[in-house]
Amino acid sequence: MKLTVNGEPRELDDATTLARLLEDQPARGVAAAVDGEVVPRAEWTAFRLTDGQAVEILTAVQGG
Repeated sequence: MKLTVNGEPRELDDATTLARLLEDQPARGVAAAVDGEVVPRAEWTAFRLTDGQAVEILTAVQGG
């Protein structure tokens, strides 16, 4: 399956969930949007990704 993740093309297994895609992200301060819609963290495990979707991974950054 081909996805776009943060603007970059990426090839993944066909049965990938959003949780699996984000498993290497920090436990806190991360948000995800699929095709422009924010997906609540509680839905990541059940949210199946499909071919052609665009995923944006956003990480909160502290600064001033």
